[in-house]
Amino acid sequence: MNSVSAPSDGPAIKKIWLASYPDGVPAELPPLEHVSLAELLEESCARYADRLAFTSMGKSITYRDLDAQTRKIGAWLQSLGLKKGDRIAVMIPNVLQNPIAVYGILRAGFVVVNVNPLYTPRELEHQLRDCGAKAIFALENFAHTVEQVLAHTDVRHVIVTSLGDMLGLKGHFVNFIVRKVKKLVPAWSIPGHRRFMAVLDEGARLPLKPVDLTSSDIAFLQYTGGTTGVAKGAILTHANLLANQLQLLLWLAAAYGNKTRPAVLTFVCALPLYHIFALTVNSLMGMSLGGHNVLIANPRDIPGFVKELGKYKFDLFPGLNTLFNALMNNPEFAKVDLSRTLTLAGGMAVQRPVAERWQKMTGSWITEGYGLSETSPVASANRFDSPDFTGTIGLPITGTDFDIRDEDGNSLSLGDVGEICVRGPQVMAGYWKQPAETAKVMTADGFFRTGDMGFMDERGYTKIVDRKKDMILVSGFNVYPNEIEEVAAMHPGILEAAAIGVPDVHSGEAVKLFIVKKDQALTEAEVKAHCIANLTNYKRPRFIEFRTELPKSNVGKILRKELRN
Repeated sequence: MNSVSAPSDGPAIKKIWLASYPDGVPAELPPLEHVSLAELLEESCARYADRLAFTSMGKSITYRDLDAQTRKIGAWLQSLGLKKGDRIAVMIPNVLQNPIAVYGILRAGFVVVNVNPLYTPRELEHQLRDCGAKAIFALENFAHTVEQVLAHTDVRHVIVTSLGDMLGLKGHFVNFIVRKVKKLVPAWSIPGHRRFMAVLDEGARLPLKPVDLTSSDIAFLQYTGGTTGVAKGAILTHANLLANQLQLLLWLAAAYGNKTRPAVLTFVCALPLYHIFALTVNSLMGMSLGGHNVLIANPRDIPGFVKELGKYKFDLFPGLNTLFNALMNNPEFAKVDLSRTLTLAGGMAVQRPVAERWQKMTGSWITEGYGLSETSPVASANRFDSPDFTGTIGLPITGTDFDIRDEDGNSLSLGDVGEICVRGPQVMAGYWKQPAETAKVMTADGFFRTGDMGFMDERGYTKIVDRKKDMILVSGFNVYPNEIEEVAAMHPGILEAAAIGVPDVHSGEAVKLFIVKKDQALTEAEVKAHCIANLTNYKRPRFIEFRTELPKSNVGKILRKELRN
């Protein structure tokens, strides 16, 4: 048993939210039952061996299969001579190879570095160099990106997988369609790379050596902009993630206080597993419960997604406001039975019209929560049994403290707007090799300064009203103006640039870029082409506006606030 505690120095926090807790939900987190995520996986695989763990594109694997395949991956990685704590990157979307690779890495004693498969070479190179990854698992669709940056990184081992791997005979057909018909695999050449299926074959003949993992060992480096635009790795320990999934289990138990919980919970896994929300809420919580995660490889294909939803009886559906809105705009969605489904939302604010329409169509409310990569991610949530949509981010979950503070770090009164600060066992250990950045966001008494501005009401519910920084939120992903502006400045035809977020009906916000030309012949098309080459899709400016000058302060700082106004 591993005890979890949070720093308790500093002023006492009056936990008024506890009075609003559901019956049976404890105020403090009990001791953790496992030391590591690897131990949790091994226990779940033994306990739930015959249950389905993951399904992708019609192919399912049981917990017994998951145990066997992750053992092979872990044994093969250990045979490379890597040492405990070495970083291994995973650049794979929601297909079976993702959880197999991730849990194989963890069982072998290494650290997982999740990578967005859609990253440009510039973005990928920064992340791989920063974390010092020694190996990378990548889907072949993105191998051309990996190829372009390898020489500038510490990566020495590249494992490439195809979409059809793990799908049996059907996989050959899938790979033919992906490569030859849809032409989704750009040409690439990485000498010495290994194929995922060959790695499994080789790993089957190797022993998985036991690793002495502790709860304070690093499990994931989860990259985020933090409070600036430069991507930093949030250090998430085994204890951080074990604590957060236990907090979620306690919260979930209250949802079934007055009704029978199904013997096996089935999850919709539409959010990408490389995102912290799906990693914890889908993968880790699902594994703890012996649940079944149905992986949606491409949730943007709404007709295909709706068809998949119709095949199963789902119990939990974590998602985003934009995703729920898109589904409801598909005429076939009305036929899907989600009457027993608990819908969880995070990543961005849920709009009341979307919540009300969802309730009307499915019979259940969207339960909104709040968190960040730095909090593993869930820090607060609304009650599952709430009879209405609250429009807030809910209550701090078990073992978590919220404090609303002013610029000087003083606690504010109820109803006063300040920075939301979070303390709890799920809060990261800091930013990877960034002590100065860590110091900016961590207080002496153990609170993480989120950069979000809000207030707490007399019941303990918190409402976000603004963001302290200029961060833009596009479909639940953080976009930092600094990064967009830095990329713009790389173009020889741009003199100055400023990026802001503007309202967007589909993604919540979209990026708008203001530009002062250096080359008067510069066109919008040229700017967009430059951004496509250097920024992943959700970061790219949707709107470009050319100006003769940008508003500045008396010291020459560009005033984004004036551009927003």
